[in-house]
Amino acid sequence: MVAETLKHSPLEEEHLALGAKVGPFAGWAMPIEYAGAVSEHRAVRERVGLFDLTHLGKVDVTGPGALGMLQRVVTGDLSKTEVGHALYNLVLNDRGGIVEDLIVYRLGDDRYFVVPNAANAVRVLRMLEEEKALGPLHLMYHQDWCFLAVQGPRSVEVTGKVLTGASELEFMRCTETEYRRRPVILTRSGYTGEVGFELFTYQDIAVELWHDLLEAGSPFDIQPCGLAARDVLRLEMGYALYGQDLSEDRTPLEAGLSWTLALDKPSGFRGRDAVLRQQREGIPGRLRGLLMADRRHIPRAHCQVFDRNRRVGEVTSGTFSPTLQRGIALAYLRPEMDLGAALEVEIRGRRGSAQIVRPPFVDRSPR
Repeated sequence: MVAETLKHSPLEEEHLALGAKVGPFAGWAMPIEYAGAVSEHRAVRERVGLFDLTHLGKVDVTGPGALGMLQRVVTGDLSKTEVGHALYNLVLNDRGGIVEDLIVYRLGDDRYFVVPNAANAVRVLRMLEEEKALGPLHLMYHQDWCFLAVQGPRSVEVTGKVLTGASELEFMRCTETEYRRRPVILTRSGYTGEVGFELFTYQDIAVELWHDLLEAGSPFDIQPCGLAARDVLRLEMGYALYGQDLSEDRTPLEAGLSWTLALDKPSGFRGRDAVLRQQREGIPGRLRGLLMADRRHIPRAHCQVFDRNRRVGEVTSGTFSPTLQRGIALAYLRPEMDLGAALEVEIRGRRGSAQIVRPPFVDRSPR
């Protein structure tokens, strides 16, 4: 029974009719799995899967003051992001801790589309509102929009049948198109490591769009996929998850995300001074990948990591990789722990051998 206090996707009845297990996630009732996480994982890796991600935030930032405001909030340099391109970014607190990770899509000269995680969408919106605009600006939080993702090797064919412009779109690019005379923001991005698209449009056409995508994917045995499969897919790629691998207690330097920092942009950004200080003084830990030696050992969040009898870290995300047939994990380890080092992960009172590796765990670079 899903609590009535949760928000609901416009597709919830469709999910239930397909046999989905619907459960609470970040304040929403969302499909966790349909046929099973392993089956859905296989569909995305081998063919194509369809996700409902309506719980994620959808914020429009428009006007001549949009760029200046965003520059002071996010860590990347959006002045170098051309129209039709996207940039992965972080939002930090004054201590340099990670408040949020998100993607900013540039749709026009003065229009940016920001997609934060569900749990932090309102907070990110407030942080933007706190910044003094240096020019005319309009912020819009699209609470009446849905968000679908088509992911997998056949996603280009599927999405191209339904939406004009999909076939020509390159990785980390975005455009505006139409579906049933309604605007759609279409992006070539995703959280699975596969070729994929993310679609944003109004909720009143969500059911029709869902059915048309399923029909377009039927020749490729498309499967609706839940958040459980998405979590395994992202972890195989080594993608960090906010609330587990990323938090306000960890900086981008500790999370291995220094590449997101434009430390020299003239506007600066919140937390920049703290990051520079840590850069000089050194980091207390570093997010690393762990590959288990024995397929029977499956690490989970909060498992302790040891170098012989010395505790050297803690797992933040762990699972069984269907692709590798091994347990994999992300863990914050002491900074002197280097790639290739042999460690042990304590799982339910027993220790299993693991090796520090550099994610991604599987080679599935988007094409």
